Amino acid sequence: MSQLSLQEIIDEVNEVKRYFYASLENIDGIESLKELEIAVLSKKGSVAFLNRQLGSLDQDLRQSAGAVINQARSEMKGDFDEAFRKLVAKTRDTQLEHEKLDLSEIITDSGFRAGRKHLITRTREELEDIFIGMGFTVEEGPEVETDWHNFEALNIPPYHPARAGQDSFYLKFGDPESMLLRTHTSPVQIRVMTSQQPPIYAVMPGRVYRRDTADARHTPVFHQIEGLVVDKDISFANLAGTIETFTKAIFGPSIVSRLRPAFFPFTEPSAEFEVTCTICEGVGCRTCSNTGWIELGGCGMIDPKVFASVGLDSEVWSGFAFGFGIDRLAQMRYAISDMRILLDNDVRFLRQF
Repeated sequence: MSQLSLQEIIDEVNEVKRYFYASLENIDGIESLKELEIAVLSKKGSVAFLNRQLGSLDQDLRQSAGAVINQARSEMKGDFDEAFRKLVAKTRDTQLEHEKLDLSEIITDSGFRAGRKHLITRTREELEDIFIGMGFTVEEGPEVETDWHNFEALNIPPYHPARAGQDSFYLKFGDPESMLLRTHTSPVQIRVMTSQQPPIYAVMPGRVYRRDTADARHTPVFHQIEGLVVDKDISFANLAGTIETFTKAIFGPSIVSRLRPAFFPFTEPSAEFEVTCTICEGVGCRTCSNTGWIELGGCGMIDPKVFASVGLDSEVWSGFAFGFGIDRLAQMRYAISDMRILLDNDVRFLRQF
């Protein structure tokens, strides 16, 4: 290679710049701009080729020529970046304009109807608001549970009927009958008591699963909400007052509730709470089995064995728990004679609420 002069290097630099800026003016897209960058500014581009020719210059001219090349590259790189930024912004604006939807008008004769939340969802959210107003927090847990959380920690012994395959949906995962779809939201109570220190005032809404035959009052998949209070000096009177406050808040002052003695493995003493059947107003119908009352759920004081399972001292702490079906409550509140219609997604029914 013959030795180049400084002026020849400068002339080549100017030629590269003329090519670069002429091409920059005619760029029509990002791909074309990237191709220009490769041709001029990349490691195999024109500027890199000029740098390789510096070796043909005398030592005293090499520094001056290098400064000229670096200055030209800096100018072209700055102009390239600015052109790239503007082109990206222009491309984005064009795309947004193309994808823009005109929401200023609604065709009124298209048969369109605005959707709404399902009755069960609305009832659940209303219940959450009521209990939050009473000082409770809302807690959630997994729908796939361990046998320990769902049964054992709740003092439900291995021989209890609820553990039988005809009542619970066990999963083929891990040891036999070690995992199942939760049969109530009570496992969330166990999770809360093992992860939080008292005092605890919480409700646990969610979907549960049981092998129930669908009828006017039962479905195999339904929704529950349970409450848990753990504090010092909690008595059955606090439980009764909480249920009374809730009943008046959700049903209104005219609905009568009552507690009847019952048995649950995880509470002692235990009770069932019922409300007057809103379908027949206490006269008797098929929904209430002609009793005039509808059982909403169970309640009671937390059994000391449950406290022992979660590592709480029953000599220091006391508490109560309660739970009921959200579907059953919605059925009573809105005088729905058959709970199965909640699963039908019949818009004629859903539009009523």
